Amino acid sequence: MQYESVIGLEVHLQLNTDSKLFCGCSTTFGAAPNHQTCPVCLGLPGVLPVLNHRAFEWGIKAALAFDCRLAQVMKFDRKQYFYPDLPKNYQISQYDQPLAQHGHLDITIEGASRRIRITRIHMEEDAGKLLHDPQAPWSYVDFNRTGIPLLEIVSEPDLRSPDEASAYLLELKAVLEYLDVSTCDMENGSLRCDTNISLRKRGEALGVKVEIKNLNSFKAVKAALVYEIARQAKRLDAGERIAQETRLWNAKAEQTETMRSKEAASDYRYFPEPDLVPFTIQPRLREAVAAQLPPLPAQRRVRLMDAYGLSAYDAQVLTQHRRLAELFEGAIAQGAKPKPLANWIMGELLAYLNARGQEPSGVTLRPEWLVHLLEAIDAGTISGKMAKELFVESLERQVDPAQVIRENNLRQIVDHGQLDRLAEEVIAGFQKSVEDYRKGKANALMFLVGKCMERSNGKANPTQMADVLKRKLNQGKEAVT
Repeated sequence: MQYESVIGLEVHLQLNTDSKLFCGCSTTFGAAPNHQTCPVCLGLPGVLPVLNHRAFEWGIKAALAFDCRLAQVMKFDRKQYFYPDLPKNYQISQYDQPLAQHGHLDITIEGASRRIRITRIHMEEDAGKLLHDPQAPWSYVDFNRTGIPLLEIVSEPDLRSPDEASAYLLELKAVLEYLDVSTCDMENGSLRCDTNISLRKRGEALGVKVEIKNLNSFKAVKAALVYEIARQAKRLDAGERIAQETRLWNAKAEQTETMRSKEAASDYRYFPEPDLVPFTIQPRLREAVAAQLPPLPAQRRVRLMDAYGLSAYDAQVLTQHRRLAELFEGAIAQGAKPKPLANWIMGELLAYLNARGQEPSGVTLRPEWLVHLLEAIDAGTISGKMAKELFVESLERQVDPAQVIRENNLRQIVDHGQLDRLAEEVIAGFQKSVEDYRKGKANALMFLVGKCMERSNGKANPTQMADVLKRKLNQGKEAVT
């Protein structure tokens, strides 16, 4: 491709505080429309906002995690624009003195590390939500979200591909989950992303920037960028100019569509919020918040590789979600072997969650349950196939696998006498497959093993069963010869 894509991301993060940014209204998701509002978040005359101290602390926490330079003095500004879900006709945000600036986030692409700079992190209140009824000539407005505390995390245009943008978002989300300042749930609007993208020929100046809004999943971010790169390249190849505009992502049509011409900062007529004084970030507050920082994904990744000999890939997957890393280290502390444990978490557990559209943060699996499952496999009590079925039942019922083994007598048949009898029954019942095996057809053995497993209700050890069958079949072959 003759063009280089230049991408920057703006991530809007809802802080998981109990109350809104400037009033005491609840932030609980799913309440009836307009039941979590008050004169302050509705912008009624004569009201005064008061900054939520917990939101302020959590903003500092996020800024420190991304190695940002905190402002000595930050202030809030009024961002003026009219929209039906913005009751004051302005949003309290931050313009020239934001909470923090000049941070970074390191990502790994194809085994190589890339540093993505973070321009700024600022605090602002959310707007409401418009509800469109396709059967009616009007729309409804719900002000419950109005005043919800947000952090906006703005990257420099350092990303060069949709894959890099995806990696950045995944790592950003992982860090924020470790900080425990947000649910990071895109379905409920806790994490939203706008992208800015332009194309240029390598070595040339930046091209015209296009913003894409309405991206509610990482998959949508990547798909929108792929589409927009192709759209802009086609126009440039035809000698056309790219318009600076804001576009929406239409997930059904899988394309971006024009929303409006792009505004400049002057269009918002920013001025200092007169009802909020500037805030000084005292060194003692910074130190107190810094002391609360947990080990972050990158640090934990190094520890897993050094302490347990995991590969970079395994460590990356296990640390992508805080809950997975906690499960792994909790089970290790109780005696589990690192590699088999990592395989079960990355394989069976993630497959279970993906099939049900669940996030790892909601997993209530206990570390000792994984330990008991792996011990049962090592001891030969259960087979690998039995273990997979047992694992699902354990998750569904929320019980220890050891309890399920006891309740259902799920013990693998390893007794040689029983295995011999199974083999003899199957050999006698499937003479055609016996003849096929003796003619050199290897698949016939797997068929016979399968029949033995069926007759044992999955309790026979498949490896031992195959050995017993081979021994008996080969004996018979020698007798025939």
